[in-house]
Formats: sequence, structure tokens, C-alpha cells
Amino acid sequence: MKSVLIRVRLIYFFAVMMTMAAGLASRHYGDRLPNWVYEHSGDALWAGMIYFGVRMVWPRSSLVWAMCLSCIFSWMIEFSQLIQTPWLIEIRSTVWGALILGHGFLVIDLIRYTVGILCMVIIDRYFLRNKMAGS
Repeated sequence: MKSVLIRVRLIYFFAVMMTMAAGLASRHYGDRLPNWVYEHSGDALWAGMIYFGVRMVWPRSSLVWAMCLSCIFSWMIEFSQLIQTPWLIEIRSTVWGALILGHGFLVIDLIRYTVGILCMVIIDRYFLRNKMAGS
């Protein structure tokens, strides 16, 4: 049973890494992508990475629980951008701070996060969970 749990966590770890790579690539190669993909994919992939991270930490949780926790976390990060204190602005001015905390509140980001998480739930439900159950 323990080896199955390790294997499941490893699958989600690779999903986190692949999603992170796709998100960074969407920013780096944005000039080669259609404008709507460049505008929306980074935030959607960031939230999808959060979803897979939640699944990695709590692999026995339900898809709905992981989806809700990921949405709450992502939305809290976005709403935290309404707080503009000097120390938070300083953190957000770094590359890692900007990647994790963002810069300014945008309502569209809440939609992007939700869509990204829903897409990853579908991938999880129909691809990842079936692969894990089949092995």
C-alpha cells in the first residue's frame, strides 16, 4: 500500500513539473503563440499546478475536495494582491515573488484560475486516475 501511495505522489509530482514547465514556456515563447493563448494560459496553468500540488500532498482526497482547496488557495493569492504593503511589494518585485504572488488584482485571473483547475480535474479524472487504477 505504501508503494502505491509513493507511486501516486510521484505521478502528481511529474504532473506539477510538466504543468510548471508548460506555464513557464507559455511566458517565454508567448510571441510564438496565439494572443489569446498567451494572455490566458499562464494563469490557468499556474492554478493547474496548484491543483496537482494539492493532489500530490493529499493523494487520497476526492477530486472535488482538491478542486475546492485549489480554487480557494488560488483565489486567496489573487485577493492578496489587493494588499499593497512595502514588504509585499518588495517580495513581488522578485522573479519568484512575481511568479507565486503576482502583481495586481484582476477579476479575469479568477476565471483563468478556475478554468485551469477544471481542465486539470478533467485530466486527472480521465487520464491520471485511470492510469493509476490500471496499474
